[in-house]
Amino acid sequence: MSIMDFNVKKLAADAGTFLSRAVQFTEEKLGQAEKTELDAHLENLLSKAECTKQWTEKMMRQTEVLLQPNPNARIEEFVYEKLDRKAPTRINNQELLGQYMIDAGNDFGPGTAYGNALIKCGETQKRIGTADRELVQTAAINFLTPLRNFIEGDYKTITKERKLLQNKRLDLDAAKTRLKKAKIAETRALQLNSTQPEGDNIMIWAEEVTKSEQELRITQSEFDRQAEITRLLLEGISSTHAHHLRCLNDFVEAQMTYYAQCYQYMLDLQKQLGSFPSVFVSNNSQSSTTSMSNISTSSSGITTSLLPSTSGTAITPAIGDLKESSGNRKARVLYDYDAANSTELSLLADEVITVYSIVGMDSDWLMGERGNQKGKVPITYLELLN
Repeated sequence: MSIMDFNVKKLAADAGTFLSRAVQFTEEKLGQAEKTELDAHLENLLSKAECTKQWTEKMMRQTEVLLQPNPNARIEEFVYEKLDRKAPTRINNQELLGQYMIDAGNDFGPGTAYGNALIKCGETQKRIGTADRELVQTAAINFLTPLRNFIEGDYKTITKERKLLQNKRLDLDAAKTRLKKAKIAETRALQLNSTQPEGDNIMIWAEEVTKSEQELRITQSEFDRQAEITRLLLEGISSTHAHHLRCLNDFVEAQMTYYAQCYQYMLDLQKQLGSFPSVFVSNNSQSSTTSMSNISTSSSGITTSLLPSTSGTAITPAIGDLKESSGNRKARVLYDYDAANSTELSLLADEVITVYSIVGMDSDWLMGERGNQKGKVPITYLELLN
């Protein structure tokens, strides 16, 4: 037999098998043929696998959106991934905002209150941007990659074996249908033989029944084998869930680390800047002249407010003098202040306390004393007295 003859016969056999499956599938849809049902356990496993696949895809897509809100950037990263190339490093939104703030602060002047605050805020935003970048990298490795591997690996294998099981089931039911038809034809031939001799016809249908029974045994064996293979693969879904649970814990831990870093960065920034006095919040619709009149120098002497002026520069000659000297000064409290911890001193508006500087202390704070009580106090809440 030549290779060409073998290929033609194989092609004809494949075409015959495909046609047989198509006929069986169509007759089942029309209700003209019986269908072998899978056992309940296998059906439950198939349903569990399909449910796992659908929710895994949804969680994966939404996690990608969470980590990278820009759809164009996601498409670019996808293209680079398919090309097996590393995507170029891209500055994120927090880092960009931080750089703008730092540039603006340097332009306005680092020595001004506003410029200095902008630089501090910008540095914090850049730290948050770095933390965000670390979160994205960690989540991609520990969470997204395992989910994607399941969709593109394990589930593709399950889909392939499930399709084979469907084909084996169609072959089995087609064999059952042929055997049923052969037996019906054999019975009719036997009935006709009682009235007229048709021995040859009976022999033909008897051989057809024998052939169909043999084919049924083969297809049944192939179906059972494929069902077992598919079942073993599907039972691995429980292991997949356990693995994804560990990945989920890693993702939550990465988020926890990220939010803890952000909280600490903002807490440190708040301490550096000090809280804005409530008078600015309640009177933000008033003119800057009215706001400044509430914190102007007293008429009894030449005193200096420590709050920024309307021009954006701090009037701080008295503070400078205090920082250079080691002596004590009296200061009137402008607004109530609640201490954030044991190192700070709570303040009441209009009380007078003693303040002094300590070498190495942050420039936005002074040490304050009230009787036996001592602690750090924010400069922006004080009015130094001569």
